[in-house]
Amino acid sequence: MPRAISPYKTRQKKCTNNPSTKKMNLRNLHFMVVIGFTVIACQQPNKQTEIPATQVKDAIKTENVIFTSEGIQLAGTLYSPVNPHAAVVLVHGSDSVPRMKKLATLLAKNNVLVFTYDKRGVGESGGVYAGPEVGTNNISRENLHLLAKDASAAVQLIHTKNKDVPIGLLGASQAGWIIPIVANKNPFVQFMVLFSAPTITTLEQLRFQFYTNGRTDFWEHTTEKDAREHIKNDPDRYQFEPTDPKEVLKTLSIPGLWLFGEKDIQIPVKMCIEQINTLKLKNKPFEYVLFPSLGHHTYQEKPINISLNWIKQQTVTFKNALNNLN
Repeated sequence: MPRAISPYKTRQKKCTNNPSTKKMNLRNLHFMVVIGFTVIACQQPNKQTEIPATQVKDAIKTENVIFTSEGIQLAGTLYSPVNPHAAVVLVHGSDSVPRMKKLATLLAKNNVLVFTYDKRGVGESGGVYAGPEVGTNNISRENLHLLAKDASAAVQLIHTKNKDVPIGLLGASQAGWIIPIVANKNPFVQFMVLFSAPTITTLEQLRFQFYTNGRTDFWEHTTEKDAREHIKNDPDRYQFEPTDPKEVLKTLSIPGLWLFGEKDIQIPVKMCIEQINTLKLKNKPFEYVLFPSLGHHTYQEKPINISLNWIKQQTVTFKNALNNLN
């Protein structure tokens, strides 16, 4: 399970007075970028090489596959239940995440076809990983769009395997920036599920994260108004072109579900919900669920079960729409 959001790694710690943060040298690319979210862009069909290692466990067929994105070979595993009603590509957060086998297995046991792959530059996937561990900015526009192309290539792969089920994107944290990009560019994406995913810009998220400074008791001592003032007015510690997911979200017509933890100190949840409500007023088919006791880590039983039921609902809607066309 991936550790979610945070382009600039901030350790979780107790509240301290006068927290200080060492300045980083942008020139030397000592970015500790802290966020993790997702999306993909349309591209030409990619070559796929099947690895002859197929297993069947609990009526779920697993198939290791190598696919190509932007000239780089990426490795993943396809989890196929006997009668899938939908399919999803799992989109990574900000860390160096390999394929998410536990989550994929859980979803597949609920009749969702799943494709999960090692993030670019991680595990068996080629390419170069960008992230705080290696001193590079993983939320630059260039990197987010590159990761979106990887996810889009994964969608293409699922479509070649099964053309009879709706395909969606599911991811957490940083995936919230990536998934809308993919959905905007790839016509095969028909729904999206986003756990603890931001709707604010990358720079706004950083301002908030630096302000919370990893303090687990942050919301016990800070008001929503004060947090928003800091998000709006704090100077940026790093200079790069921000990504604003709302610019893409306002162009989408596919359904989306966000799942938030109210105690999140990586993204300002109430601000994100407010922005989703604004999009809903413009007739966007977006929904959200708020869990008062949870923080940033929402890959948990109740949120996952809600997302599974929501995906089933989208499947029914999809089938009804097809029947009406016939």
